[in-house]
Amino acid sequence: MSSEKNLKEVREGEELNQGKLKTFMLQHSLITQENSEMTVKQFTNGYSNLTYLLQIESKEYVLRRPPFSAPKRGHDMGREFKVLQHLNPVYDKSPKVFVFNEDPKIIGAPFYIMEKVDGEILTAKSALDKQVSPEEFKTISDTWVAAFVEFHNIDYKAAGLSELGRPEGYVERQVHNWGKQYLAAATDEVPAAQKVMTWMSENQPRKYDHTLIHNDFKYDNVVFKDERWKTISAILDWEMCTLGDPMMDLGTSLGYWTTAGDPEFMKQGLPSSTIMKGNPSRTEIVQQYALKSARNIDNLTFYYVYGLFKIAVIAQQIYYRYKNGHTSDPKFANLNKASALCCNTAWQAIQKNQIDNLY
Repeated sequence: MSSEKNLKEVREGEELNQGKLKTFMLQHSLITQENSEMTVKQFTNGYSNLTYLLQIESKEYVLRRPPFSAPKRGHDMGREFKVLQHLNPVYDKSPKVFVFNEDPKIIGAPFYIMEKVDGEILTAKSALDKQVSPEEFKTISDTWVAAFVEFHNIDYKAAGLSELGRPEGYVERQVHNWGKQYLAAATDEVPAAQKVMTWMSENQPRKYDHTLIHNDFKYDNVVFKDERWKTISAILDWEMCTLGDPMMDLGTSLGYWTTAGDPEFMKQGLPSSTIMKGNPSRTEIVQQYALKSARNIDNLTFYYVYGLFKIAVIAQQIYYRYKNGHTSDPKFANLNKASALCCNTAWQAIQKNQIDNLY
């Protein structure tokens, strides 16, 4: 959605039917000529829904579709489109969407088309390439936390999203459902996984705020306007957005937030530019969030453990698809190890009742 370095040729087997797609785009006034030449590239960052850049008639669009051979749950394009459609008029970090299609006859799956937002996406690789300084990361993290708080303060009722989820009982359902999904996709014996599931079931909070939650809010899912890092132009990857406990959202982000002080196997298993100098620790991120949001953050260990376990399940589900031949992307080959790492780290956090200095 930004940096051209995140683009590559479309992977074999993941091509789009350009003829049918151009007919569709013409019908919805996105182009003026059906025979216009189209260039299609694929975004490389991301592990879930497939994202393409469409260049045609001097315009650029982004197309999102589910992964091949993926279950519909968690990949509902219509739901993601609805979220963006309702948020864009009231929230300036929500990209504009143009059209949704649920007919699989066009490209083989439901999809939607949205605007391309220019700016900087901060992946682990791009941050190293840019040699982002510690001073810059202080600005980046501050901007990122402020945007997170702003998002959680959106009036979802005024945005017409009251039916997006059921915030009552959200935590209990999440603990149950992620455990169930882990067991369904398990391929390796990971003793810590069952221990973590049992602990979460017994230690979950019963009272919490109800807000919109993104469920994948991290550096490489936001588009910074420029390299001054003071403005976020757009937030990406809305497939898991729902209504629930904002601390569950924060916990997921903390799960991805590896730091310079973490052991090497953690930094390699959960690669992130947050390991670079100038980034706050996980505890400091929580303190910044609490200060900016004026929310009390109790049960911090639970939320971090939940975030790690959810990442473990997502990684394991993708690895399960890879192992069974439903996707060929080589970056999925070791996600079972990343899943086990998350479970083991969650158990360490439980044992120490803290979210930093776990090993």
